[in-house]
Amino acid sequence: MQRHFDEELGDLKQKILHMGALVEDQVERAKKALIERDEILAKQVIEDDKRVNTLDVEVDEYCLRLLALYQPAARDLRFITTAMKISTELERMSDLAENICERAIELNEEPQLKPYIDIPIMADRATRMVGQALDAFVRGDSVLARQVLEEDDVVDELTEQLFRELLSFMMENPQTITRAIRLSFVSKYLERIADHATNVAELVVYLVEGKIIRHTLQAPS
Repeated sequence: MQRHFDEELGDLKQKILHMGALVEDQVERAKKALIERDEILAKQVIEDDKRVNTLDVEVDEYCLRLLALYQPAARDLRFITTAMKISTELERMSDLAENICERAIELNEEPQLKPYIDIPIMADRATRMVGQALDAFVRGDSVLARQVLEEDDVVDELTEQLFRELLSFMMENPQTITRAIRLSFVSKYLERIADHATNVAELVVYLVEGKIIRHTLQAPS
């Protein structure tokens, strides 16, 4: 019985990894669609959100079945409940990648406002945070998870920096307002993806150490 349960926990971990890989790819392609003004790619990313939604439901159902069938305790219980929450965080990241592509399609209707410098950096950092948080989950590595928490501050700073730059565009030329607002939305979406990656990292700390560190001003070391 225990061996079969361990195998099913392994399968659950693989489902989370598969879902995470899809989300990382979505964010990367959303960045590319925006930068290259590629509407076809943007629409593909939007369509892929359905796959992530389906996986989210499958993970929830799988976890509920494991809880009902095995009635796990201690670390196994934490692992299953953490997996359910991580699945939800990934689904929300997928929604945000979809939002980026929706803004990218709208931005294609007008000339590009400015060279994209900060946004690709933000997207790369957010994507790396997602990957590191998932690696921490797979390896049960709370040290790596805490490193993800530190990365979030950089994305926040870039968001504020870009907002100030876009605000100057809007003040100098009212004709740029629509484009600047849409780019501001994109940066906010990327910031929220980083926030969700941070949530995953906090869940990993809970899984490994049994400590709930969310809603704290600074993660304890």
